[in-house]
Amino acid sequence: MNRDLTVGRPEKVLWNFCLPLFASILFQQLYNIADSLVAGKWIGEHALAAVGNSYEITLIFIAFAIGANMGCSVVTARLFGGRQYGRMKTAVYTAFLSIAALCAVLMALGLFFGGGLLRLIHTPEDIFADSKLYLDIYILGLPFLFFYNVSTGIFSALGDSRTPFFFLAASSTSNILVDILFVDRFRMGVAGVGWATFLCQGVSCLLALCVIFSRLRALPAGKVPVFSWEAFCRLSAAAVPGILQQSSISLGNIVLQGVINGFGPGVIAGYSAAVKLNNLVISSLTTLGNGISSYTAQNIGAGQMDRVRAGFRAGLRIVWLLCVPIALLYWLGAAGLIHIFLDEPSDTALLSGVSFLRIVSPFYFVISAKLVLDGILRGSGMMMRFMAATCTDLIVRVALSFAFAAPFGITGVWCSWPFGWAAGLLLVAASYRAGPWSGKEKRDESGGVR
Repeated sequence: MNRDLTVGRPEKVLWNFCLPLFASILFQQLYNIADSLVAGKWIGEHALAAVGNSYEITLIFIAFAIGANMGCSVVTARLFGGRQYGRMKTAVYTAFLSIAALCAVLMALGLFFGGGLLRLIHTPEDIFADSKLYLDIYILGLPFLFFYNVSTGIFSALGDSRTPFFFLAASSTSNILVDILFVDRFRMGVAGVGWATFLCQGVSCLLALCVIFSRLRALPAGKVPVFSWEAFCRLSAAAVPGILQQSSISLGNIVLQGVINGFGPGVIAGYSAAVKLNNLVISSLTTLGNGISSYTAQNIGAGQMDRVRAGFRAGLRIVWLLCVPIALLYWLGAAGLIHIFLDEPSDTALLSGVSFLRIVSPFYFVISAKLVLDGILRGSGMMMRFMAATCTDLIVRVALSFAFAAPFGITGVWCSWPFGWAAGLLLVAASYRAGPWSGKEKRDESGGVR
């Protein structure tokens, strides 16, 4: 159901709204975790390395999908909070048409240049063929990825965090079963892992679209245009900085993958397992930040700045409470978690995966605070400041990974993560202190910052 986030005690509102989002992203991450788990358990260490290696390329496309999600969510939430239902429906239709065109271009580029990108990051020859096969199948499923992400952004903007959870719970569970069926029973190898994700994500996407259009028809607005240049410009203004920011992160991760690939397949396999576990946490916390973004946008649309400040305090308490058990689990149970992906990992794979988790997990409290502030900046329209802080995080990580790799080995590369997170937090905290709720900035008519 649609939910008004401008009423009620902020902490209770955010708990009720964000926890289903948190559960949803856990299931969303099961797609990638299931692929790696089945590849490692049923096929072998080289298959896990191939899927993990391709994953870094897929992050480029995920970056565009997440940026589109952010832009559509912020614009829709602001119009919904301001009760401008006709303009909101036009914005949603415009978003879907625009994303269809963008997706077609990215699919063509991905299929044509995918092999070159894998060569660019120094993919070892013994995993290149499987990496390319998995990547090609993933690219064919991009329409499902894009339309589903835009749909979840709309659900979030309407204050509904439960419907995406139900879709993801069912489709992610099915993905694990289909992964095993295709790989174990049909002996499809890495291709089976890719096609299982394609099938299950496609079903989830189609169901989400059906519900979205049903919700839009129920809103009190008559016939509206299905495309508007004004809506397109508003969506682009909100989405493009997010796309650029996410794309820069993806490109940075590709550079980091190139550094890691220089240490051999064993380290790649260990990193592939560990980074999936790390991304499970970061993506979950990012989704909580997206929920806070929708909360912020609705309240700014309703002119309630005091609730934004209260939302920041409530959001920080929520993410830190969630970080405590996760950090303890990753620190104390790192070896057991790596064994989930590999029955008999090599010493190199196990050591590299365990060291990564033990180095980064204590700093989840730092990155979680940054992601809460990121959500507030996005919801308020301060996209350039949000982008600058996140890009700083990335630049520091990439630069230090190169600087630390030679003298400290792969452990030095892992140490670059906490330094980047801390740098990003300092910048985003400074931007929050200068936000419109502080009285230091003026807002434009749409609620954004001038």
